[in-house]
Amino acid sequence: MKKVWLISGCSSGFGRALALEVLAKGYQVAVASRNINDVLDIVKDYPDSSIAVKLDVTKIKEIKEAIAETITRFVQIDVLVNNAGIGYFGAIEESEDEEVRRMFEINFFGLAKMIQEVLPHMRKRKSGHILNIASIGGLRSFPGVGFYNATKYAVDGLSEALYKEVSPLGIKVTIVAPSGFRTDWAGRSAKDSSIKIEDYTDTSGKNMGDIRGYSGNQPGDPVKAAKAMIEVTETEKPPLRLLLGVAALKGARAKLEELKNDFDTWAATSEGADFKKE
Repeated sequence: MKKVWLISGCSSGFGRALALEVLAKGYQVAVASRNINDVLDIVKDYPDSSIAVKLDVTKIKEIKEAIAETITRFVQIDVLVNNAGIGYFGAIEESEDEEVRRMFEINFFGLAKMIQEVLPHMRKRKSGHILNIASIGGLRSFPGVGFYNATKYAVDGLSEALYKEVSPLGIKVTIVAPSGFRTDWAGRSAKDSSIKIEDYTDTSGKNMGDIRGYSGNQPGDPVKAAKAMIEVTETEKPPLRLLLGVAALKGARAKLEELKNDFDTWAATSEGADFKKE
C-alpha cells in the first residue's frame, strides 16, 4: 500500500513543493492549509490520491477534523509533516508580546498538538514517520529573529525527546533544518515588529535588512528540499536531523566548533561544580 501523507501549511513554500512532489511519486496525500481554497489547484489533478483539508494548527477542532478526514479517506497516516509556520522580525527588546505568542502558538504549540493527536494512530500500527520542519535557526541563533529562533529551538528539543520516546514503538522522527530557501518565509509570511530601537540598527536591523533583501533570491531550491524529505521517508534508517542547504551545513558545523571551544576551555570549571568524591 502506498504511504499516506498529511502535510500542513501547503499553501506555499515547502508545503506546496512537498505536496506536489509526493503526489507525483504516487503517494496519497492530505493537503492541508488554513484556507482550503489555496490548495485546491494542487489536488485537482490527483482526485483519487489527494484531498484538500482545512487546517489551522492553532485550533484543536480543526486538527482533530483534519486527522479524522485523512483517516476516513485513506485509512491511515504514515507520514506527518509539520510544516505550518510563520516568521517574525525584531530584536528581543523590540519584540511585541502578542506577535511572539502568536508565533509560538503556530510554530510550536500547534506542531506539538498535531503530534499528540496523530500518535495514537501511529502507535496502534507500530509504524509512522514524523517530519518536523525546524530551521538552522533552531540550532544557531541570529540577531533580529531571536524569538523565531526560540520557537525552532523548542521544536528541536521536543523532537529529540519524541524520537527517544517513540523509536522503540516503530515510529520515526526527523527534524528538518533548512537554511535560506526561496519560500515566502522572508516575504509575506514574516512580520516586522513595529518597535524600532536605534541601538540595534547595526545588529538586528542589519540582519533583518539582509534577510528581507535576499527574499526571492535565496540559494535553496524548495523542490530539491522536497525530494530530500521524500528520500528520508523512504530510507530504513533516517537521520534524526536533516540539514538542508550549504549554509545550514556550514552554520551547524560552526556551532559545533563554538560549543567545543566553550566546553573545552571551561572543562575544569564544569567538572569542579560537582560534590567532591570521598
